[in-house]
Amino acid sequence: MITYYDDRSVQVTSAAIRVDGRAYPLAEIGMIWHRRGSRSWRVLAGRGAIGVALAGPLVAAVLGVALAVWLHRSVTVTVAIVGVSVLVGLAVGPLADFLFEHLDRSYVRGSRQLEMWARWRGQPVLLLRTGDALRFGQIYRAVQRAVESGRPASRAQNSIGRSGSISRPRSRP
Repeated sequence: MITYYDDRSVQVTSAAIRVDGRAYPLAEIGMIWHRRGSRSWRVLAGRGAIGVALAGPLVAAVLGVALAVWLHRSVTVTVAIVGVSVLVGLAVGPLADFLFEHLDRSYVRGSRQLEMWARWRGQPVLLLRTGDALRFGQIYRAVQRAVESGRPASRAQNSIGRSGSISRPRSRP
């Protein structure tokens, strides 16, 4: 038996797909497909907040310099305002790495719920629902490899249709 994917709740082997303790033998699965849900506005708002957090100190620095020039105060006051503004602008440097990392993770996880369905014993069954796009892709590809390894090479090439579904030929009695 070959293991294609294994984590705490999902295991994909050459014999079966196990999700949260339930096993679906590959021999009993007729077809597998996936669906994407609608976008999560919460995730998109979080990405926007990260963008604002990145731009905020820079905007504050530019406004501080503009304010210093507009006030027409003494050279000492103008230099102090510009100096503070520059320091505020430089504060985004160390913060930017941290924020960009969170932004990257947000795109890796995705902004949609993803579902994997299977026709098992003639009935559609929801195998997996997750918002983690990276994990979903790894599991879906593992299922593709498991299904393709269980059939002859000539049929394996046509296993995925345009709709993104994986079909498994039914064995004849």
